[in-house]
Amino acid sequence: MTDHSFTDEERAGLYRAIRERRDVRSQFLPDPIAPDVLARLLKAAHHAPSVGFMQPWDFIVIDSLDVKRAVKALYEQANADAASNYDGDRATQYRRLKLEGIVDSPINLCITCDRQRGGPHVLGRNTMLDTDLFSTCLAVQNLWLAARAEGIGVGWVSIVEPARLAETLQLPAQVYPLAYLCLGYVSEFLPRPELEMAGWRSRLPLEQLLHANMWDNPVENDALLSALRDV
Repeated sequence: MTDHSFTDEERAGLYRAIRERRDVRSQFLPDPIAPDVLARLLKAAHHAPSVGFMQPWDFIVIDSLDVKRAVKALYEQANADAASNYDGDRATQYRRLKLEGIVDSPINLCITCDRQRGGPHVLGRNTMLDTDLFSTCLAVQNLWLAARAEGIGVGWVSIVEPARLAETLQLPAQVYPLAYLCLGYVSEFLPRPELEMAGWRSRLPLEQLLHANMWDNPVENDALLSALRDV
């Protein structure tokens, strides 16, 4: 059998990036991201897999303060609406959370999905029509992991109305603004996800999310369960 695996050091770096990736909101520094570093992140995103090799993504690099402020205004309106979903202590806790770094971060990046890329029929998309969106999410994840390896924080601003964001960024009708990201060097990467540290939610035990062959069939592979506890 040919061994195509990475070296121990390379594997450790990859798994560290996955384990230590964070959604950053409040630790951004004003230091600029060098063009060669940003280029590496964009290339990493562009090398994501995509169904039918459709590559539905585009990247809008935003460093204009006016554009950032316009997007932040959209966030503030959507966030006020979102806050109304909670009552009592949960509402108070929600309002204390900092959920964006739009103006604080030196670069904002909107990763879009062109829903017509590849023509009327894309190989592999006949039954799962949203695979263009799924593929674009893989580009987001590629960029996020590469950014962590570069010491750059990324924050996903999901509390914004997509149609209004598309209008603000003057997107064509068939282009969907899938991810609005804040990028920048940070003062620290938190040891655990920020929402977990704030007590909003805890990470679910992986063992509770495993099924064998069909839903709700328990996994009885003791070696696998033991290995999960040891990792």
